[in-house]
Amino acid sequence: MDDRRKGKLTLVGLGLHDEKDISVRGLEEIRLADVVFAEQYTSALREGALAEIERACGKSVQLLDREELEEGARVVEAAEERRVALLVAGDPMTATTHVDLRLRAAGRSIDTAVIHAPSVLTAVPGLLGLQHYKLGRVTTLPFKREGFAPTSPYEAIRDNMNRGLHSVVLLDIDAAAGRFMTANEGLELLLDMADRAGDDDGMTTRSLACVVARAGSPDCILSAGSIGEVMAMDFGPPLHTIVIPGKLHFMEEEALRTFAGLRARARSHL
Repeated sequence: MDDRRKGKLTLVGLGLHDEKDISVRGLEEIRLADVVFAEQYTSALREGALAEIERACGKSVQLLDREELEEGARVVEAAEERRVALLVAGDPMTATTHVDLRLRAAGRSIDTAVIHAPSVLTAVPGLLGLQHYKLGRVTTLPFKREGFAPTSPYEAIRDNMNRGLHSVVLLDIDAAAGRFMTANEGLELLLDMADRAGDDDGMTTRSLACVVARAGSPDCILSAGSIGEVMAMDFGPPLHTIVIPGKLHFMEEEALRTFAGLRARARSHL
């Protein structure tokens, strides 16, 4: 008797902005699934996008909270005997949470698959005209909490800068509270971290920074300038992403001037 499990877990990337970014393969997988989960802890699409996916695919989408996603039992248990699709904004495998979930499923002999989609990790530098092979370590800025004030995101940027590399800086999301960190908040946090790190020649309001708001959307905004200039701008609704450039190639600098409005050259080294 063949006792192999008949279930399957497929992580479906949804892309950057709304339901229109899903691939044909992704739509087919959602329609074939017995159970459809979604999470908005690692990223999120525009408001109402999941409802549009439900209408397009004729499936109810069950939204997971952060604890359910990280613990993973609900998803893995459903996939033991049924075909499960987990919907993830962006590309599924750019978050360690999803790698862990896939490993949990594999550990219980559940077949897994991934349907990829655009990610901010490639889209944001590309929109700015920055060269991907010059990207350094990605870092995330967390919301301030009592007793929690790390400087490690700034230190990661500083290390990248010392090597001439660009830093993609992701901004925290509190989906349960409907709170999304803005680029303005993120830059203020970075300046505070730089001050607490005590660098003699660290990040200041004169340092060069770039912001991409709502990458992949029709109303995407690109901006580049000194941190002081960029912090004074209103970038509108989420999601926002910050990039701190390292050493710029002349073509990268031209792209920032052409596409992101860079005027006077800000200081591109810490």
